Amino acid sequence: MRDYELMTIHRPELAENDVESKVGELESALASAGCSVTGKDLWGKRRFAYEIDHLSEGYYTVVNFQADSDSVNTVDRMLSLSDEIVRHKIVGKDN
Repeated sequence: MRDYELMTIHRPELAENDVESKVGELESALASAGCSVTGKDLWGKRRFAYEIDHLSEGYYTVVNFQADSDSVNTVDRMLSLSDEIVRHKIVGKDN
């Protein structure tokens, strides 16, 4: 298993409590995909440097997890289909 970092940007229309519950759902989805979550960091609402899909701000979160490459591909596909997430990025961390 390898360490990964997942950054997501949730839509700004959501309330902060809703974002926290969505991150909880994301953590459970990671666990069901065979990943183990090692940490999370909620950054809150931030302004973008440039507009994304006509939006100028969003809720940033970072989730650290361990997984194999097949699980990462599954999670990447799931996040691509999510309507609440504006952008996401999964990065492998060097050990």
